[in-house]
Amino acid sequence: MSLQAAEFFAEMCLPFHDRTVVGDTYFATPVPGTQLRLRIEFTGTIHADTYGGIRLAVVHADRGELDAVALSFVDHGTFHRRDEAHNTRPNTKQYGTFGKYHRPGRPPWEGAVTTGLRAAVEQYTAVWFPGAWTASAPSRAAGRTAHQAPAPLPAGHGPGPGRTR
Repeated sequence: MSLQAAEFFAEMCLPFHDRTVVGDTYFATPVPGTQLRLRIEFTGTIHADTYGGIRLAVVHADRGELDAVALSFVDHGTFHRRDEAHNTRPNTKQYGTFGKYHRPGRPPWEGAVTTGLRAAVEQYTAVWFPGAWTASAPSRAAGRTAHQAPAPLPAGHGPGPGRTR
């Protein structure tokens, strides 16, 4: 069964224009005209057909892989809500993972919240591909943006201990 990787990476809203998914692997050229590429793939666990995170690799077109990092779903809260809702206990096969087999019509990574994972990808790629996120950042869907807190009022404007009526 397919991991529906293209849909998973689309859900992460990665901003790179020059990208493709081949099989279950995401490939991108975050900075056009350079020899550096980004490869992202799912990382397996000790259990067959079970995935516990993603592995990012910076690949040079001529020299091969230069650097890599593994980001676990547990460390980035990807399945925290799902696991909490299903009372999935830590240190079980299902905790913070997804498997190859899933309910028909649903992605295997159903219930994933990719915000923390996306932030970690952004932080890592900012080192290797400076400016790639600002140069090609797509507009985010309204439901996925953080709400801005109102700016604090200057001193003397608003209720406070020094204010009288």
